[in-house]
Amino acid sequence: MVVRLLSLIAFVALAITASVSTAEEVVLGLSKDKISINTNFDGSEILIFGAIKREELIPDGPPVQVIVTIAGPSLPITVRRKEKKLGIWVNTDAVDVDEAPSFYAVLSSGPLRDVLKEVEDLRYRVSVPRAIRSVGAPQNIDNSAVFTEALIRIRENSEIYQLREGSVVIEEQTLFRTSVRLPAALTEGDYATRIFLTRGGDVVSSYATTIDVQKVGMERWLFELSRQQPLLYGLMSLAIAIAAGWGAAAVFKLFRA
Repeated sequence: MVVRLLSLIAFVALAITASVSTAEEVVLGLSKDKISINTNFDGSEILIFGAIKREELIPDGPPVQVIVTIAGPSLPITVRRKEKKLGIWVNTDAVDVDEAPSFYAVLSSGPLRDVLKEVEDLRYRVSVPRAIRSVGAPQNIDNSAVFTEALIRIRENSEIYQLREGSVVIEEQTLFRTSVRLPAALTEGDYATRIFLTRGGDVVSSYATTIDVQKVGMERWLFELSRQQPLLYGLMSLAIAIAAGWGAAAVFKLFRA
């Protein structure tokens, strides 16, 4: 009995060792892992590059595919429906979305439906709709899904949400590269970056890191002031607005004279 148990343990250990030796792993590089937002910030482009590390030769079967996702901090948001009543557009129904990334980009080496199976998308929440979490809706809302679809459509039109199929270039089934442009209106925080290797639609390996986005200089000072001393921030904003209005009026009078 003991001999059989030892043989079973040895077989399991051998299987695990073999599995590790044939695994494909991601070795990743980023052109920058920290972004500073100041008064002149108008967006930033990040180059993402890497290699696929293997202990053995490239396995037979479907070619390897690469998917890259970048997600900004997730925040709750209320999506409202507007209807025209008596010639005026007014808010009617509303649905609260529990978590929606402030920025989300999906970059892939091919059409997403071909390089990632639906079950894997459910597991890893890769596609844009899967990245949004909406638990429930008011009972008077018949089809709450249209609110999430509207949110995605609006943010895609603003390039806050991006799906760029075929934008990841793979060379010799080993090296890959792509780039993504982050918009000027970035939310401060950690931007989760994930890389998935897939074969035949199945995820065979994944890697995760973060890109740090922080306000600096005057932007940082104003941000901290608005959070820590909102009354002082409001009074200062009011004073600046009054001064700007007075200055504009003075310049106008000068030109009229």
